Amino acid sequence: MDALKDKFKEVLASVLPITITVLILHFTISPLDSTMLLAFLIGSALVIIGLTVFLFGIDQGLEPIGHGIGNTLVHSRSFAIIITICLVLGFFISYAEPDLRILANQVDGVTAGQFDNILMVVVVSVGIATMMTLGMLRILKGVALKFVFTAAYGLIFILSLFSSFDFIAIAFDASGATTGAVTVPFMLAMAAGISTLKSDSKSGEADCFGLVGISSTGAILGVLVTGLILGIDKLPGTLPEQDITSSGLLDTYASRLLPLVWESLMSLLPIIVVYVLFQVFSFKHSKNRVIDIARGLLLTFLGLVVFFLGVNGGFMAVGVQTGIQLASMDSPIPVLVLALVLGLTTVLAEPAVHVLTHQIEDVTGGHVNRILVFAFLSVAVGLSIFMSALRILVPGLQLWMYLLPGFGIAAALAYFVPDLFVGIAYDAGGVASGPMTATFSLAFVQGIAAKVPTADLVADGFGMIAIVAMMPIIAIELLGALYQLKTRKAPKTMVSESPGVAVSESE
Repeated sequence: MDALKDKFKEVLASVLPITITVLILHFTISPLDSTMLLAFLIGSALVIIGLTVFLFGIDQGLEPIGHGIGNTLVHSRSFAIIITICLVLGFFISYAEPDLRILANQVDGVTAGQFDNILMVVVVSVGIATMMTLGMLRILKGVALKFVFTAAYGLIFILSLFSSFDFIAIAFDASGATTGAVTVPFMLAMAAGISTLKSDSKSGEADCFGLVGISSTGAILGVLVTGLILGIDKLPGTLPEQDITSSGLLDTYASRLLPLVWESLMSLLPIIVVYVLFQVFSFKHSKNRVIDIARGLLLTFLGLVVFFLGVNGGFMAVGVQTGIQLASMDSPIPVLVLALVLGLTTVLAEPAVHVLTHQIEDVTGGHVNRILVFAFLSVAVGLSIFMSALRILVPGLQLWMYLLPGFGIAAALAYFVPDLFVGIAYDAGGVASGPMTATFSLAFVQGIAAKVPTADLVADGFGMIAIVAMMPIIAIELLGALYQLKTRKAPKTMVSESPGVAVSESE
């Protein structure tokens, strides 16, 4: 019970700033319809409850399964078996990821079905499975992360030269959205399961991270290749109507409950099937262990349902409405200020961010403080959404003008900071753009794009998640540079106690 209480206090402190921000806007410059406001408040309560139960269930259910599969893969001497398992597992995990389905449905709705949601989910899942498999092989072979990311983003850059702005925006958004509440804990646990068996403690610690970042590049590649195959230069863009005020409040939540139950079940079903197969042929966990994991999976499922019910029931509509209202004002200052505040606060409510920061602190023995990581991520995401709003308001400011120099800086920094921080940085870029960003913040940005006459709803309305996925990479790499300076100045005894974070004098 103490662990559950700690999770609740942590989540409460994370979600309240978002709720307070919306309430301040409601009573000052951006009033909401009473039904919409009530739906938002109910949604906030559901988010707090759902996120608490979800994170508690993750610790008991998904993480032990991921560790077990990672250990099993290491002991397998057949690369054919490793590759097959990773490809199948990677596809089904991504295919069932709720964040990806949220984004795919938004793309489908805005483009009037021109880029079908099922097609998008499939091509992204293929890309994720392929790159996740390469990421697992990288750990086993000991290839440096910086070389893998340089090659992956080099290929992405080449494909981007031949792709339309619409598909570039959607592709980079997909890379952030597909690494969400279910995918990230499982990937982190698998990477940790393999890394703990490596004899070199420093490289083993560093290899706990980076798999999420490598996998997310597969989403970009999948969408870009699909765009080139389809040969579509321009996607149509219309904002779907928000019907939260036209229907009863009870109907608003009731109509979403069964689809969300189904989506959450589909999110966990592939993992459950895989666990059963591994339990029969490999794990042989004790009865009590199986019961504990089953309880964790049930709590994860219930938490996901409640969490996404809150997000979809209130957050999405309020995000769109707030963006439209602020973009309608004569001055751009309110919309830019709110964009900054949203980024500073919404990242704190991302489930995968909590999972990642806890694992960072555990793996490094507390040498990398999770509160400090949170601070860097919060500032980075705040600047990201601010930059997204600015891009919509300023004609001629295009997405590539952010992404090209941004990812270039990230790639260059990877050669000057410890490998541990390179992996953490790219993983952080994926986890920072989770369900809160894919719903409330993206809806807010699309509301702005729908109201600004010079904006394009597809090219400008999408792309925000791409910037949110980029800025944390730079921020965490800068944090790594600070730790590198600190450890070089520290006494040798302190350096030797922190092999994964510290940097030897020769470096």
